[in-house]
Amino acid sequence: MSRAEHKELIDMLESVFSRKREATDERDDAIIDSDLWNRLAGLGLDRLTGDEAQHGSGGSWIESMYLLEAVGRDAARVPIAENDLLAGWLLNCAGIPADDNLIRSAAVTNSEGYAMAVPWGRAVDRVVVLYPASKNNWRVADVPTGEVRIVAGTNYAGEPRDNLTFDLDKLAGQQVSDSLAEEFRFRGGLARTHLIAGAMSRIERLVVDHTSARIQFGRPLAKFQAVQQLVADMASEARLAKAGADAAATLVNARGFSDPRSRFAIAASASLVGHASSTVVRNAHQAMGAIGFTAEHELHRHTNRVLSWRSDFGSVRRWDDYLTEVSVAQGSANLWPTIVGTEYRPATLA
Repeated sequence: MSRAEHKELIDMLESVFSRKREATDERDDAIIDSDLWNRLAGLGLDRLTGDEAQHGSGGSWIESMYLLEAVGRDAARVPIAENDLLAGWLLNCAGIPADDNLIRSAAVTNSEGYAMAVPWGRAVDRVVVLYPASKNNWRVADVPTGEVRIVAGTNYAGEPRDNLTFDLDKLAGQQVSDSLAEEFRFRGGLARTHLIAGAMSRIERLVVDHTSARIQFGRPLAKFQAVQQLVADMASEARLAKAGADAAATLVNARGFSDPRSRFAIAASASLVGHASSTVVRNAHQAMGAIGFTAEHELHRHTNRVLSWRSDFGSVRRWDDYLTEVSVAQGSANLWPTIVGTEYRPATLA
């Protein structure tokens, strides 16, 4: 998974996300950045991993990883993960055409048609819903937002996290495998790790630039040992989280989401970014001081997103519990092969 192999894509993403943003611009984080979205759609990045026959670009998860990291670095107001990796994937699994330019999010409901904290719910054109029609009978429907009851909500960063209620009796969904609900969580969890990794890289850059330029008591902040320790701890946690996300993406690209090694790696990456988030956010704001909290500075836009994104598809505790359950089920003989992702015979969790 060499960056050199994807240099053209990376260079294109740097160009797309190189627009100068004024920190003092007034904006609503609950509204999709239509200019940026149109640029992404014009390049085929809105459905990067979708089938070419379904308005997609046929890209891999690795290519999507680079795109999501760019979105995270930019704190961009675009539902790329939801539109492509969740909604587009569900439509493809259900055989529902998506050859239009509409923007979609995705949700999994309970038996009453209720879905909590759906990303970008009220801001998109349609919501692709995965719902249980009966026991072991899951269906997918592509629903206009005008037909959904929406209770608006936001995360720490002001992005929409809306509670949606669907009238399941009126949905003519297509039947799909009941395993999609579990895969939905892993796909969403891995997408969030890439967004967070991108945001952390921007946070690190902001802190390094600030502490190098800010003069205190006659010398740069970066010359003080206490500040150096803050930045070093922050950077090491961010790099570890990035390595975990890269490893999970590599396994998924090679083995798919149903492989137990892939799922273990995804859970590990979600756990890593979740725990790293606390250190990165705390140390960044300590190193930056009061300016990092002001509306005029961009730091808080990234730190608030990191703290919000890490729990979108399951809390850090939930991912930790999954890792513990799998490790215990493998037993001592298979624990190390499980951790390093080599061949092993996976135990079945109850």
